[in-house]
Amino acid sequence: MAHRRPFVAGNWKLNLGPREARALAEALAERLTEERSVDMAVFPVSISVPATVMALAGSGIEVGGQDAYAANQGAFTGAVSAPMFREAGCTRILVGHSERRSVFGDSNAIVRTKLEAALAAGLLPILCIGETLDERDAGRAFSVVTEQLQAGLGGLPADQVAAITLAYEPVWAIGTGRTASPAQAQEMHAAIRAWVAANFPAFVAEDLRIQYGGSVKPDNAAELLSQPDIDGALVGGASLDADSFARIVEAAASVHG
Repeated sequence: MAHRRPFVAGNWKLNLGPREARALAEALAERLTEERSVDMAVFPVSISVPATVMALAGSGIEVGGQDAYAANQGAFTGAVSAPMFREAGCTRILVGHSERRSVFGDSNAIVRTKLEAALAAGLLPILCIGETLDERDAGRAFSVVTEQLQAGLGGLPADQVAAITLAYEPVWAIGTGRTASPAQAQEMHAAIRAWVAANFPAFVAEDLRIQYGGSVKPDNAAELLSQPDIDGALVGGASLDADSFARIVEAAASVHG
């Protein structure tokens, strides 16, 4: 993994209006001002994007949107499009987060249309994939993840796939306090990379970054991030605290430095 630069992202979910988001962003910029060995991004709620972009200008910490609608404009009340996020200063976008799939009903087909719209707008997507507890207990974890990979990436040009980050998030470990063991996480990350290698040129699989997401905290980050196919983390609750998020970034820098 030495050649893959670690990438730690914070998904703030439905938290932090503009004032709180700006305060957290300023704290992150101050705490991580010297960190240049890890790629970093935060994903605030849409209404807090402008304040976060302003607070992080020049910090090296990127800003992304949590979800972008597939259409660029039109009669879609409540939606925000990929070009709008780009205009607001975002460089990245989450696509297919498990909460979008489970709470809002985003199917694999919908996730694919959102991914294509994000790429067309020049945003760098983090495509989220992962199985539920029922699917894992039924022995279907690998088949579910493979289906999501095929639906999301199948048929895309290699250069577009190379621009995507994958985030493996076992749904049963998100916000539950449970975490996949390092061995479980590595096993799935290796299987994901093997699928990419079987479907795209070798350089894509070698260079593609795969984050782990699911109750990542400062006290488990180093062990998870030391696995050979885990290239970073998509952090939920721990990203809402500047010190916790910074410690996870510092763990990534230490492990992969």
